[in-house]
Amino acid sequence: MPSSNQIQLLRRRAFNRQGGRCYYCGVCMWLESPDELLLGTRSHRAIEKVRCTAEHLIAQCDGGRTAATNIVAACARCNRGRHKLHKPPEPIDYRQHVARQAAQRCWHQRWVYEAGLVL
Repeated sequence: MPSSNQIQLLRRRAFNRQGGRCYYCGVCMWLESPDELLLGTRSHRAIEKVRCTAEHLIAQCDGGRTAATNIVAACARCNRGRHKLHKPPEPIDYRQHVARQAAQRCWHQRWVYEAGLVL
């Protein structure tokens, strides 16, 4: 079983490799503290959705390994959204679905777009 230090390291590396943006939706995420995004007085619950998480492209329950080649940085909204589904879609399919929703500005809450966190 991977250690939390290993996952933290892989999450940080993915975050840096991706320029601090979510693999799926492209939102600017925070890694250590919400203060990194200078969002002011947003609720903890709202800000939590743009927190950086380590996303296994191939889930561990499907044989995916905790390795740099299988870990990307994803916002909590995208990570949870993918895994809430009965059968999580393939990463490329989910990325396309999220991109369509984000292009219509209906993936994240309005404040995320207003704050300029999505390109």
